[in-house]
Amino acid sequence: MTQLTSRRSLLTLGGSFFLLCSLVVFSFLPPLQVHAANEPVSVWLTTPDQANLLTQQGNVTFSGTIRSNPTTITVNEGLTYQQMVGFGASLTDASAWLIYNKLSASQRTTLLNNLFSASSGVGLDFLRQPMGASDLTLPASGEYSYDDMPAGQTDPSLAHFSISHDTSYIIPVLQQALQINPNIKIMGTPWSPPGWMKSTGSMEGGTLNSSVYVAYANYFVKFIQAYQALGLPIYAISPQNEPLYVPTGYPGMSMPATTERDFIKNYLGPAFSSNGITTNILGYDHNWDQPGYPETILSDSTASSYTSGVAWHCYAGTVDAQTTVHNLYPSKDTYETECSGGTWEGSNWPNGFQNTMELLINTTRNWSKTVVRWGLALDTNNGPNLGTGASCTTCRGIVTINQSNGAVTYNSDYYALGQASKFVVPGASRIDSNSFGSKSIEDVAFKNPDGSRVLVVYNSRPTSKTFQVQWNNEAFSYTLPAGAAATFKW
Repeated sequence: MTQLTSRRSLLTLGGSFFLLCSLVVFSFLPPLQVHAANEPVSVWLTTPDQANLLTQQGNVTFSGTIRSNPTTITVNEGLTYQQMVGFGASLTDASAWLIYNKLSASQRTTLLNNLFSASSGVGLDFLRQPMGASDLTLPASGEYSYDDMPAGQTDPSLAHFSISHDTSYIIPVLQQALQINPNIKIMGTPWSPPGWMKSTGSMEGGTLNSSVYVAYANYFVKFIQAYQALGLPIYAISPQNEPLYVPTGYPGMSMPATTERDFIKNYLGPAFSSNGITTNILGYDHNWDQPGYPETILSDSTASSYTSGVAWHCYAGTVDAQTTVHNLYPSKDTYETECSGGTWEGSNWPNGFQNTMELLINTTRNWSKTVVRWGLALDTNNGPNLGTGASCTTCRGIVTINQSNGAVTYNSDYYALGQASKFVVPGASRIDSNSFGSKSIEDVAFKNPDGSRVLVVYNSRPTSKTFQVQWNNEAFSYTLPAGAAATFKW
């Protein structure tokens, strides 16, 4: 019995050793290449004449024949970049009011499904929410914050803090959107702190009083906790919208880079830490032309430790600023968080489509995890807005709502964002592909967590163009009309 047990032990030990050796050998073998011979590729097309609006086309097929074509997009999933978070816009006070009050319940459900469902709509999954009033705010709402006080009074303990304004129509729309798409990430950004916290005593202009830094940090804590209690987790915040621009006639505030750095470092970051808040803090939230601003924050080791990444707007500078800062601080994430469509792009529908397609491709090719337009919904008069000062009267929503009958127009931005948002899911990685730049074939490629690949291609040329897509020594050719976009998925 003892000898038999010993032999069994030796056999077991020998088998385990063989298995271990096998695992070691296989761990050093190169990964198997997945070949695409006869792999079908699904195609969705949008054309400037609107004859095709995210319209599914017949499949194309990879083959082993690689033709000579100088416009060949080579997709290389062996080289990966950022993981995507989402695509979307801002459900401003005006947007939520239109959706909640100017649409019937059935119209509202149809619209929200078309916006946020990936199966029946375009699957938008990122919302950047103003914390209080912005310029796209109903005049009746006025320049509100979450802790307004009578002139001359202050509330450093935030005893009067309340999100009651949002519960009328903003929060119900957000809650319904999350029911449709639980993957939606919400970012909060203030256009201004409460007026009593500022040098002007007003929601407009001025700077943050140094005596209220603790109170302002707790203002963010209370906002996050209040939204969380209503089933609305806040994924990220930024301390100030466009801190280098002080608008006239709507809320805003100057916040120099050193002030934002010190606020994050000494107040906001510690307040989040002590309250167990894991919401991401994003620095800057302004244009590409001032990369020195986020560098001031990220070069400080303590401020940087609390700062997850940088938020960017598109209105000045060039998109490669995102890569410049990423290369200096590669552990920090990049987010494009505002870029409005508007009549300044021209009244012709394809003009707005081109701007959104190029925003989508160029920001993601420069490390952005998000692609975000501005107002989600506006009316046929580009409103409502506060109607004062520099309030935007030429902005275009992702959709336009007719106040008189609830008719919804889906604008160019809807279809352009949909070329990616419908197919690229949160957690997808951007993968390598070559692009041919402006006035040519532009593209960006992704790999979803389920292994599917998505290639978005835009033809910015004035004429149609035939190009080739090469992947794993297989290829297919496709002809894209002038100004059109196609999404390929396989």
